[in-house]
Amino acid sequence: MKALKLIVFSLLVFFVSSTQAQVSIKINFGTPPQWGPVGYTHVRYYYLPDVESYYDVQSSQFIYYQGGVWVHRSYLPARYRNYDLYRGYKVVLTDYHGSTPYNHYKEHRTKYYKGYHGKYQQTNGRRPEKTYSKKPQQHKNVGQNNNHHNSQNSNNENHNKGKSENHGNDKGEHSKSNNGGHKK
Repeated sequence: MKALKLIVFSLLVFFVSSTQAQVSIKINFGTPPQWGPVGYTHVRYYYLPDVESYYDVQSSQFIYYQGGVWVHRSYLPARYRNYDLYRGYKVVLTDYHGSTPYNHYKEHRTKYYKGYHGKYQQTNGRRPEKTYSKKPQQHKNVGQNNNHHNSQNSNNENHNKGKSENHGNDKGEHSKSNNGGHKK
């Protein structure tokens, strides 16, 4: 009977230790984004002061406050669609180990205000170049409006033919011209 208890106890210890190994594998962090700062491969969260949001490296998601709750999304809110993640400053939360960094949002927002920039950050990768595969198509009505506008311009050009280039200014400077009234 003692031998059976010893075997059961040994199996229990073995399963518990293997379960812990599996848990530690799940704790590994994801790959930092290309726009993330260099040198922080084992950090889970960045705080992005300019957009008052967090980025979870492990899940590759942004965390921000929307509609009265903190949401996890793979994209930033529409109001920040033109925000440049490569140029924006990232506060690396090296001292936070949990799953709800927004519990410290008031502290982060106060300490790292919009426009905050600490020391220089180099990103993990380069910003991708924008490429366009197709030219934008013009609509028929747009072309017709452009033709109307072009005919007005040609009428103005014909009207202005024969007038002197300096518009009566003896110094040869343009006092009124097609460049918006700016002097050359």
